[in-house]
Amino acid sequence: MTKATDLSRPQPRAGVMDIEAYVPGKSGAHGAVKVHKLSSNENPLGSSPKVIEAVREVAGKLEFYPDGAATRLREAIGEAHGLNPANIVCSNGSDEILGLLAQTYLSPGDEAIFTEHGFLVYKIYIQAAGAVPVSVKETEERADVDAILAAVSPRTKIVFLANPNNPTGTYLPFEEIRRLHAGLPRHVLLVIDAAYAEYVRRNDYEAGVELVGNSQNVVMTRTFSKIHGLGGMRIGWMYGPAHIVDAINRMRGPFNVNAAAIEAGVAALKDRAHVDRTVAHNDHWLRWLSEELPKLGLRVTPSVGNFILIHFPTDEKHSAEKADAFLSSRGYILRRVAAYGFPNALRMTVGTEEANRGVAAALAEFLKS
Repeated sequence: MTKATDLSRPQPRAGVMDIEAYVPGKSGAHGAVKVHKLSSNENPLGSSPKVIEAVREVAGKLEFYPDGAATRLREAIGEAHGLNPANIVCSNGSDEILGLLAQTYLSPGDEAIFTEHGFLVYKIYIQAAGAVPVSVKETEERADVDAILAAVSPRTKIVFLANPNNPTGTYLPFEEIRRLHAGLPRHVLLVIDAAYAEYVRRNDYEAGVELVGNSQNVVMTRTFSKIHGLGGMRIGWMYGPAHIVDAINRMRGPFNVNAAAIEAGVAALKDRAHVDRTVAHNDHWLRWLSEELPKLGLRVTPSVGNFILIHFPTDEKHSAEKADAFLSSRGYILRRVAAYGFPNALRMTVGTEEANRGVAAALAEFLKS
């Protein structure tokens, strides 16, 4: 690494080169005839036909800048979720909102909390703001409210919480979220990252809408990348108090959501039938995978998302690394999650019937080898 005192070329500010860059899931498998990409929690049914039609229509108007306020998209989100559009900020994926929150509310020396198996970008954005990342232990691969509250210090400014969490698929009931919020100082911002909210079918779950509506220090982030199958469009949004919305709008880029993304998002929200098909498909195959893979002797973390975390035996012959190579050679691309604290596990997106059955059969063959 070049020393900071080297004046022969421009140098990043202190701390930048300490950040571990985010590494996305693999997209291909060398030599495989057919590839099933199950590494990025994408929608196996794709996007709505209405979305494709909307994008085609906007393709003839690409010389024009988009609406910088994404008004149509905010209004569509507000109508779909019963929210005031004035309390919504749209973004280039929910990742952008997470980064903007860190930039806006963290200063060098501040602390921000996340759980040990939480989304990797939390730590990246905390460090990018010059703040101190504080990782808190989970209990049975689930966020622990008491541990989070115990980690709060006078320097804490943000708590990032993915609910449901990626890559575990576990979640906290709403009463636990309420308890967490009640235990935080009022100046600490609670960020509820609800990227997988639409998949959850539990009576004790709530994405965070009610808490945001009744608080001044809570925001909820959401995405179109998962349930709506629009990962390639990069559309996210935040619902928050007016004062936080005002601050984020001052920090974001003037045209951070492109014209095609705005129209795609509006069209996606209008196609409720596509969302219902996606949820039904996920419910069936998430249950099937959660039952079939343990029959092979593999432990699966109970998940409420559109993915499962598969734990492999500790012997070197059947490690996650070996399983990953075996599956890749047959065209099944899963996600290594060592960076999340699971060196001997793989995360699998719920895929098509062909992909799900194929992975199960390939794992059975691998474990017998």
